[in-house]
Formats: sequence, C-alpha cells, structure tokens
Amino acid sequence: MGLEPPVKGSRMSTESSSSQLLMEESLNKPYSNGIREALEQYEYNFVITDPCLLDHPIVYASEGFLKMTGYSRGEVLGRNSRFLQGPETDRRTVLEIREAIRHEKSCQVSILNYRKDGTTFWNFFHLAPVFSKEEDSVIHFLGVQTPITECSRACRSTVTNMLACSTHKNCATCVGKDYFRQHTSSTNSSNHLMYFGSCRREFFRDLSVDLGHSGMYNSFAEDSNKGIEEKHICEATESDKQKAVTAVTRVLSELAHFSKYTGKTVSERKCDSPDLVRLTPISSSLSIALSRIQQSFVLADPHLPDMPIVHVSNLFLQLTGYSRDEVLGKNCRFLQGPDTNQADKAKIRQSIELEQPCTVHILNYRKDGNPFWNHLHTAPVRNASGKVAFYVGVQLDVTDIKEDEQTDNKGMSSHMKQLGAVGAVRVAVRSLPGVGPSK
Repeated sequence: MGLEPPVKGSRMSTESSSSQLLMEESLNKPYSNGIREALEQYEYNFVITDPCLLDHPIVYASEGFLKMTGYSRGEVLGRNSRFLQGPETDRRTVLEIREAIRHEKSCQVSILNYRKDGTTFWNFFHLAPVFSKEEDSVIHFLGVQTPITECSRACRSTVTNMLACSTHKNCATCVGKDYFRQHTSSTNSSNHLMYFGSCRREFFRDLSVDLGHSGMYNSFAEDSNKGIEEKHICEATESDKQKAVTAVTRVLSELAHFSKYTGKTVSERKCDSPDLVRLTPISSSLSIALSRIQQSFVLADPHLPDMPIVHVSNLFLQLTGYSRDEVLGKNCRFLQGPDTNQADKAKIRQSIELEQPCTVHILNYRKDGNPFWNHLHTAPVRNASGKVAFYVGVQLDVTDIKEDEQTDNKGMSSHMKQLGAVGAVRVAVRSLPGVGPSK
C-alpha cells in the first residue's frame, strides 16, 4: 500500500503553525509567559522583532502600533517591518537603520511610513537592541514609532518641486499616495518594498525594476552613495523625541524585569560596549577634579550617540530631584517639558553645532514635575589638543530671584559664578592627557 502525497494546504498550515510557535517562543523563552500582558498596559506604538528568525520578523506589536498603521495583529506578526515603507521612503534613512542593526546599536531617525490604506505619515523611529547577558548577543530589537506632530524646522528636499511643501501639515501628506496605490497591489504588496534587514540576514531588493522608477533605489552591492536621491525629511520636535525616549526606556525596563524570572537577564547595551556611559562615565582623575566644583552642572559627551551626560554634580541632583543613576547616560533634554520655549531649545542646539557658548533663561522641570526658571549657561570644553571633548551646562534656579538680587555679598553675580565653574571644568579637562578626541 503506497503513501498518499501530502496535501499542499496541510503543508502550508503546518509551516504556519511552526512559525507561530517560533514567534511565541521568541518572547516566552527569555521573558516568561506574562510579558505580553505586561506590555499591553503601555499605549506606546512599538514592535519587537527577532533578528535570529528568518526574515527578522515582528514577534510582538502593541495595540497603539496597530491603530496607528491600520493593520490587524494577524497581518503584522511574522512579517518584516518592510511593509511600512513605500516608494517615497528615503533610502538614506533606510541605510542608516540598516547600519544600526548591523552594528547592533540604537538609532533615531525621521522616516516616511505608509498605513494599510496607503496614506503616509511622518514617524520618529527609535530603534534599540536588546542584549542577552547570558548569550552576549542581541536577541531582539525594539522599534518605537512616534508620529511627528509638527516639523521642528523647514522640510528639506533636493527632489522635484512637486514634492515641495510650505506647511507642517503638508509634510505628512504631500508625497506619493497615488503613486503608491498605482504601483502596489493588495496581493502581497510588501514584497515590492525595501526593508531594513537583519543583523544576521540582510536581504535587499533592487526596486528600480519592480517600481519602474529608475535611479531611485539601486542595488546595495553598489556604492552606498551612488544613485541615492535625497527626499523630504520632516524633523521631529524635541517633544516627540522625548516621548520616544520615554517609551523605549519603559518598555526596555519591562523586558529587563521579566527576563529575571527566566534567569536570562537582558539589557539595552552589550556588557562590554565601549559606549556604556553608566559604567564608565569618565576617568577617576577627572571625576575627582570635577567633584571639587561647587556648582550645579553636568558634563555631556558630544562624541557618543545622543550626546549623553557623563558627569553630574551633587548640586544638580539637589536642584532637579533626580538620582545619579537617573541622569547619567541621558541627554539633557529630559529637563524640558510642555511649556519649554522652542526658541530657547533651538538656540542651544545652534550653539552646539557652532561650538560656541550659550546663555538662556529657560523653563525646566524637576523630577516631581514642578517647573523652575533655569539661568543656563552651556559651553564647549576643549582638551589639550584644542578639540572639543565635552560640553558643560551650568544651571542656576532663578525662579524666585529678581535680576538685581543675583549678586552675593562679595559683589559677584550668579553669571560670573557660572563662568567660573566653566573655567574650572576647562582647567580640569586640559590638565589631563588623552581626554577626548585627538583628531
């Protein structure tokens, strides 16, 4: 008696069940069964992907992500995130994400994405690797999507005038809806779209044939700068960026908490990562020298991703109410809030770009949410070779102090004390060899 050949539908069903089991195990194994229920409490828009599975699929999608994109959970789980990209998604941005995955690092980009109905929206995408301390490797990537509420600066474009827009509203809608509908079908349209790849399996497609748009996307085997056409970039506001950072921090904290139940502790950074700010902030000699300066100030490193704080004074902690662990490794923007003036923030950013000092009267927020007026002075700190090694920010709470009262009994104004603190920091940095970049 011969064996009957397997039914095709049965084989497909078996493969689907096997894939579903792999996705469930992807979360259950390192975090325990309760992780999904814990993640459901968050309203953030995020997905968790597994680079160890074929095609780097999504293994968890939040309810917020589904509402934002218009897809159902069944349409998302098991798919690579390429389906969010479309013909007007900037290839340079995709390359930046790809490189972050390749090097197992976090990244933050503004990217044009597509909903299920083909409409576009600008998304501030924050990618973060999740490292397993046991395996000493990346087991997941967390991707948080924050819709950009408004452009923080004018949209940039080098493409045709047809793509130019004059308002913040147009930034999210002026590109490619009809083109997208014309060149993608409802039958597995995601196969025509580029995706950001995997740190272990990097598959890319040449879209010039599929979309009939010669020159827009070239083979990734070619030079990375060849044939790339820059597209509209709608920059996220500081508020959008802070929302993304908060979401990433809380979700990663949840993953770390549940990983303890399985004995497979995870972390946002590799144990031996050279840019692990919290473990290796600055040299002990420099730390001792800075601890003698009796002012509220922080030291930030512009050569690390997102310019994190690498040293914080005790007076800063007293002023803001944060602990040292809550401050180290963060960008200084966490002091900003809903009523912080955009012009003040722009002035600070510009001074950093120009490597110049800056003084602003800015509204900041303590840990308990209470606002205070901060007379902030920031300045570059150069090393012995003349290169910028750090940026120092000196804070002064002037909420209840009138301008004519900002002088002590020795006739020294508060601003003079701030400049004195900056000078002391500069002396401390220059006196130590090998601090900061030498090139």
